[in-house]
Amino acid sequence: MEIWHISDTHSFHELLSVPEVDLVIHSGDFTNYHSVIKNEQEALNFLHWYGSLNIKYKLLIAGNHDSYAFSLSRIFKEQCNKYNIIYLENESVEIEGVKIFGSPITPTFGDWYFQKNRNKLERFWNIIPKDSDIVVTHGPPKTILDLSYNRFGSLEFCGDRPLLNRLKEINPKLSLFGHIHNCSDIVNAGTRTIPGLDTIFSNGSIMTDRKFGKLTSNGNIFEI
Repeated sequence: MEIWHISDTHSFHELLSVPEVDLVIHSGDFTNYHSVIKNEQEALNFLHWYGSLNIKYKLLIAGNHDSYAFSLSRIFKEQCNKYNIIYLENESVEIEGVKIFGSPITPTFGDWYFQKNRNKLERFWNIIPKDSDIVVTHGPPKTILDLSYNRFGSLEFCGDRPLLNRLKEINPKLSLFGHIHNCSDIVNAGTRTIPGLDTIFSNGSIMTDRKFGKLTSNGNIFEI
């Protein structure tokens, strides 16, 4: 099965070049506006595009910018179903024998959506099934393609330590995320591995901070 992983399209999805794959996975932030009213039209435009892709399976989780999906979760999931999009919110699905868990949760930072305090995340990530082949989260695990500037202008690995610990326990085939984009002098988009794990980690973000509207990545492609 060929998989295309994208993330953080922030309403610029139509700039992407769509490859021939079996499954596309979007790991959140398909919209941008904080306001639910403005965000709704962004979300509906994205669903129309995503649902129209000539790809057999389309899987989606939300991110911290996706206020419409957060505020009207049940309605949003129904809309995804109409477009034949699999929407996961702290749950799993099996596609052709591949077990996939998806969650929008990220550590609290600012006044955004789908966030939890860092001291509560360890208990939360225990819900990820041990037999997951693919773990899709909006945010990255700590120290994995997550280097960015904090609000004080200092460099920081700003990912999720409890998530990293859980992924080490599970050792899935793929860990797919976004949330932390490229900066002007830092590249987070792409893939990497770490010693002792079979997992391929993928940051599928397609944008660079302060340069929205110009793609810096077209996502990552895998075969499992």
